[in-house]
Amino acid sequence: MKTNAGRFFEDYKIGEVIAHAVPRTLSGGERALYHALYPSRGALYSSDEFARACGLAQSPLDDLIVFHTVFGKTVPDISLNAVANLGYGEGRFLAPVYAGDTLSSSSEVIGLKQNSNGKSGVVYVRTTGRNQRGEAVLDYVRWVMVRKKDLGAPAPDTVIPELAKAVAPEDLVIPAGLDFSAYDFAQAGEPYRARDYAIGEVIDHVDGVTVEEAEHMLATRLWQNTAKVHFDATFRPDGQRLIYGGHIISLARALSFNGLANAQMIAAINAGAHANPCFSGMTVKAWSEVLDVAETKAPGVAAVRLRLVATNGAQPELRGADGKYHADVLLDLDYWALMPA
Repeated sequence: MKTNAGRFFEDYKIGEVIAHAVPRTLSGGERALYHALYPSRGALYSSDEFARACGLAQSPLDDLIVFHTVFGKTVPDISLNAVANLGYGEGRFLAPVYAGDTLSSSSEVIGLKQNSNGKSGVVYVRTTGRNQRGEAVLDYVRWVMVRKKDLGAPAPDTVIPELAKAVAPEDLVIPAGLDFSAYDFAQAGEPYRARDYAIGEVIDHVDGVTVEEAEHMLATRLWQNTAKVHFDATFRPDGQRLIYGGHIISLARALSFNGLANAQMIAAINAGAHANPCFSGMTVKAWSEVLDVAETKAPGVAAVRLRLVATNGAQPELRGADGKYHADVLLDLDYWALMPA
């Protein structure tokens, strides 16, 4: 049998390292299509001249292009038979990626837990993306619920990795040469520095995007993500195609430009949860909460810790009295961004 049905929960072993096919060379085409799919207009990712004025050789590719590409490589081995991708932690962007770079991915299985129904389990992996020189550009943990094929297969010993609640500011990697001391606020689109944001401040990003079936499937194919739930309407009992969670992350991040235009680079993903599924026809809106502000050693560069929440509508609250996410909450993402100090 030459075809690949993908791995099931019982196929994973703690400590196993999986090298993912296929390496991918990124170009300006990915940037153009990314900016067509999402209302993304961060100055550092739009203009070579702006990036050079900030100390970089040229405009890097959007951080989430890197995330989606590295993530997409892992899908055939990790989440082809997934029920849902559940969350993220300990993510760090380690080096800028430029057009012409080639990315590859590998993952180590660091946790397993069979669900009580015996039909699925949660797989924890630490994934690393590397460029053509073997340099790590991204490292993160994610956990995903995967179906069992053999319901009679014995449950593995439960191993749940202990993850830091957040990446410490001193562990953030600042791109070499990044300098915001002569930052052009007029070109960037807003006048606000890190010191203009107060811890606890909540920013309503105002705008919304209604998700279309063809659009989200095009985006998911762009990242070579082959998970069946995103394409095959017969794969779910409700007959709906589940929208790739990364699509919601990129939509919400792009919407956050209105109020956070100077949160230029994502330095880390502290935690993330896809709180509820998203389907075609839903309208994604977003708000952010400022969680922390920290100094960095780079000239003029500060780090701002943000909670980015995407909703189906305008839900202003995250959780109900029972502590559970509101049904309209689609994404709860905690990340560090680099911003002029």
